[in-house]
Amino acid sequence: MKKYSKPKIGPVSQKVLLILLAGAALGLTHSPTQYFRIVKEAEKEWARINRRALHNAIRKLYRAKMVDSKDNKNGSTTIFLTQNGKKKALTYKLDEISIPEMKKWDGNWRVVLFDIPEKHKKGRNALSQLLKQMGFYRFQKSVFVHPFECKNEVDFVVEFFALRSYVRFILAHHIDNELHLKHHFGL
Repeated sequence: MKKYSKPKIGPVSQKVLLILLAGAALGLTHSPTQYFRIVKEAEKEWARINRRALHNAIRKLYRAKMVDSKDNKNGSTTIFLTQNGKKKALTYKLDEISIPEMKKWDGNWRVVLFDIPEKHKKGRNALSQLLKQMGFYRFQKSVFVHPFECKNEVDFVVEFFALRSYVRFILAHHIDNELHLKHHFGL
């Protein structure tokens, strides 16, 4: 039996995957603010890619079965992510995920709580780690709090690890020890 090594994906290939993922995200978003944020970020990354490096990266991604193409009736070609490419792009996106700070805090607390079974321990640990990485305050072992809008980011992480049925998102107007939380977040 022949063993295949995973293809190494360079920085240009990573950017191509993320840009293609941004295109998929545009089709799924209903928020104009989110739409323009995605377009702006994708445009920045696109401008940084060298054309020759782009051509080579797309060829490598095609060989690695992370992208595929379809010829259109008008003579153009559409390049799209395969399932494998989507998984890889989401992994790279997780490394960069963050919560944008609001210009003015709206006075609401975003609470993420979960009860994830032991059989999903890896996903549970990864979720906890990512919530900390995104700046959440660990209120209890499986309860995290953040003052800024973060539902999209939390949904992205929860969907990535397929933990939807174990995770809840609450918008709270008051927490009894919020002075401590305000101090923690510098509010």
